[in-house]
Formats: sequence, C-alpha cells, structure tokens
Amino acid sequence: MKAATQQNIKTLGITIFVLIVLNVLGSLFFNRFDLTKDKRYTLSETSLQIVKQVKNPLSIKIYMEGELPADFRRLQQETKQLLEEFQAYNSNIVFEFVNPLENEDESMALIKSLYQKGLTPINITVDDKGKQSQAMVFPWAVAVYNNKEVNIPLLKNIMGASTEQKVKGSIQHLEYSIADAINKISKDKQKKVAIIKGNGEMKEIHIAKMLMQIRESYYIGPFTLDSVAKNPTGSLDALKKYDLAIITKPTETFSDEEKQVLDQFIMNGGKTLWLIDQVSADMDSLYNQAGATLAYPRDLNLNDMFFKYGFRINPDLVKDEQGSPIKLATGEQGSATQYQDFVWKFAPQVYPESQHPIVKNLGGIKFDFASPIDTLKNGIKKTVLLQSSPYSKKIGTPAEINLNIVSEESSPKDYVGKGNLVLSVLLEGNFDSAFENRVLPFKENSFTAKGKPTKMIVIADGDLAKNQLDKNMIPVELGYDQRTGNLYDNKDFMMNCINYLLDDTGLINIRSKDLDLPLLDKEKVYENYSLTQFITIGLPILILLVFGLAFTYIRKRRYGK
Repeated sequence: MKAATQQNIKTLGITIFVLIVLNVLGSLFFNRFDLTKDKRYTLSETSLQIVKQVKNPLSIKIYMEGELPADFRRLQQETKQLLEEFQAYNSNIVFEFVNPLENEDESMALIKSLYQKGLTPINITVDDKGKQSQAMVFPWAVAVYNNKEVNIPLLKNIMGASTEQKVKGSIQHLEYSIADAINKISKDKQKKVAIIKGNGEMKEIHIAKMLMQIRESYYIGPFTLDSVAKNPTGSLDALKKYDLAIITKPTETFSDEEKQVLDQFIMNGGKTLWLIDQVSADMDSLYNQAGATLAYPRDLNLNDMFFKYGFRINPDLVKDEQGSPIKLATGEQGSATQYQDFVWKFAPQVYPESQHPIVKNLGGIKFDFASPIDTLKNGIKKTVLLQSSPYSKKIGTPAEINLNIVSEESSPKDYVGKGNLVLSVLLEGNFDSAFENRVLPFKENSFTAKGKPTKMIVIADGDLAKNQLDKNMIPVELGYDQRTGNLYDNKDFMMNCINYLLDDTGLINIRSKDLDLPLLDKEKVYENYSLTQFITIGLPILILLVFGLAFTYIRKRRYGK
C-alpha cells in the first residue's frame, strides 16, 4: 500500500507540474485555431492592426436578441463569434446583445431613439412550413469609444434577393463592417478630402449623404478654383495639402490655369475621383408636357488632360436593355392617376463582374445618362470597375431623348458586338503631365512633368453620387430611388472608391474575403420534415436507448451471479 501511495503521489505531482508548465507556456504564446474550411473566424492582418489601435474600453451594442427568425439567428451567431475573435485579441472590446422589443413599456422610447440615430428596422415575412407571419428586426449595432459613436449595419441590402441571400451577403461583409466601424472611432483622422468647386459642380445638398459618410473617416472641405485666376501658385500650394480631390459633375468649362493646378496636384501624388457628365441630359428635364429633352455634348475643356492620363470619355449615351425601372403615368381611373413600371434604358443597372475589392460582392449600381469610356495605351495600369451589359450600345449626341422609348421593341441582334461598355475605370501609376512640353498657363518653379505614383478613378456619370431629396428637401439615402422604392449600392461603391484611393491600412481588402455559406434548401426540408426530425432528434435518443439496454444487459450477465 505504501508503494502504491507513493506512486499515486508521484503521478499527481507530475500531472500538476505538467499543467503548470502548459499554463505558463499558454500565457507566453497566444494562438487561436480556426477549424473552418474557409477560415471564417480568422481575422485578417488588417483587422488585427485595427484592434491594436483600441487603447480604452470600446463597447458595442448589438440590437439582435430575443425571438428571431432562423436566418437572423444565423447572422446573430456569426456576429457573436466574430466579435469574440475581436475581443480575444483586445480585452478592451466588450459587447452585449440587446432586445429592443423586450420591455413593452420602454421599447417604444428605445425604438424612437434608434430611428433618430438612423437605425431603421426591417419587417420580414417568416415562412414556417407554409405558414407566414411578420417579424420586425433591428439588424444594427452601435459602437462607442471615447465619447464617439458609430452605427454598424449588420444586414446588407441586396436588391431583389431573398432574406436568406441577404443574410449570406451580410455574413460575407461582417468582418469589414465591424473592422471599419472600429477603425472610424479609434483612429485619429489623418487624410484630407477636397470637394472641388467653382465649375458648376453639384450643390452640397445633392451629395450630402456622400459627404456625411466621408466625414466619418476623413477631414473634408470645399476647395474653390475661383482663386486660381488671382493666385494660381497659392491655390496649388493649398490644394497640395489635401490627399484626394473629388470633382462631382462639373457643368462649366475649366480654364487652362485651373487644369494646371489639378494636373500638378496629381503629379505630386494627389488622388482624384472624377465624376464626369460628358453629355448634358437629366431626368428632371424629361418631366415636361412633351416628355422629351435634347441631349448634347458638354465641353469641359478636359479632353486633352484625360487623353494624356490614358482615357477618353466619349460624348455619347449608353442605352442598356438592363435598365432601371421607372414609373410613368399611363392614364386615369376615376380621379386617381394610374402608374405602370417600365424599363428606362438610359439608366443602366450595373452588376459588377470584376473581382477587384472596390466592387467585389456589390449589388446593382444605378447610372443616369452615362457615357462610355475608352482606355488608351500609355503604360498606366487600368482596371475596369463597372461596365454595361452585353445588351447595350452607344447613342450619338446631340439626340432627342423621349419617354416614349419605354414602349419600343428591340432584339438581341441589335446589340451584337456593341455591349460591355466601360462606365468606370481605375488608373494607377506614374502619370505624365498634360502640360509636358507645352507653354505653361502660369509660371511655376516647381513644375513636374513626370508624376509620383498615384491613383485616380473615373466614373462617366456624375449622378451616381447624387442623393434625391424628399418633399421637405431633406436628402434621402444615396442610392435610394423614391420613384420606385429601390435601393441600389451606389453609396457602397462610392465609399469603396474613396477608401481605396485613401486607404493605407488595407481595410478595403477585407471585402474580398470569400466565405463558403451554402444556402438551405427549404423546399427539400419541408418535403422531408418528419425524416429530418427523426434523424436530428429521434435517432440520437434511439442510439442512447439501445446503448443503455445493451450496457444493462451485459452488466447483468457479468455480475448477476
């Protein structure tokens, strides 16, 4: 007995020693193991760098708790598991799930406050074995850090998609949404964005939603080129202090001095986002008694500059069979005007095919009177971001645009070899100055003919960044069409462009992460509902029962005597 006791004590001592050593090693070497095939819960290097920025407590409230439909329970679970990953790398990150509908006495006040913050709920139809019911869900989270607050959208809108498909798309974007929010509130603003004015660009109220989004991450300010006429050198020096210049739908000609300022800004490494309408045409001018307007080329005096950089925006319009819906009055019934949906072919609805992080996983993007872009060979790297459908073609201008076009008939033969027109392109590299080997409009001692490495994005439609106004002249969400009630991905596309041009953390690359999320075939489940229940619930119980009876029988046989 004494020898056995000594052996047990020895074994216990070794076990305790091994456990202590493992704990010490575990505290020195931190690692987490992701056993999923697509590494769903492995945070990207960019996310890990963003997490390190959090030096003080950062709290996140997720308003998805309580009785949720099955699809949203999955989104809830994925959100929880991903936040646990963020928390594992930085204990300053804390989160909690809140049910905004839990307490009837307080829920209305909470819902009202959520509305005021822009956290709107969605009403969904829950289909359970053919029985339908309505449910309200708040697919939002709010992050708070150092008295700063930012909303986190958890459900991505995908026009025309089912709830299940929307949830799948949302899970794809989950890490990006959370990392982007943490980055916004934990990182000090560094980059500066100039909104170019002075040449008939869009008024601020028409790009208000885009400006609000930019302001969350970057410093932003208007920059008027009017000062160039009096002090071009001073204007250039002032513009060089910005990192990005956005030119939104100019309608007036640029002077050569203004062009030189923009050109030298680019040569010195400044990024540019061009939203250019090469043709004068808009929807408002169509809503008249004749239902027609004249579309004509717009001379901005920028063609030579664009040509030098490696692209050309043609003074044509893109007519696309994959157009956006439009509601038009078709008559009256009693005292009520009757409306009908038509396809408006001069408003291409573009679904990105490129795998570039700017457009990957985006839904439909709506254009209005877009023009085709030609790219030219000049050594600059060019990536097509958006293009029209195969069933599209150019319409030369000047041309009359009439609402009656919605009733015309067409054939695929009309578009053979004419489609896939470039509507947006990314250019990266060392650009040559548009004023190289030319007499300069104004004397500049620091003139640069060969530029530093930089990027620019060209979009052949200024209205892509334009938000509509409601009856009270308040801007509505960018991409939301009040006439049809459709929400397009214009805002995400615009912000992706800006983030890519300015992003020095690689945050935009998180968007290209692919997850393997197979959708559940509900019809097949309903057909085999009883069998599925038996396999998932009944079979495990049956196996346990058989095992218990067999174990009891064996024990009785062995020890019965």
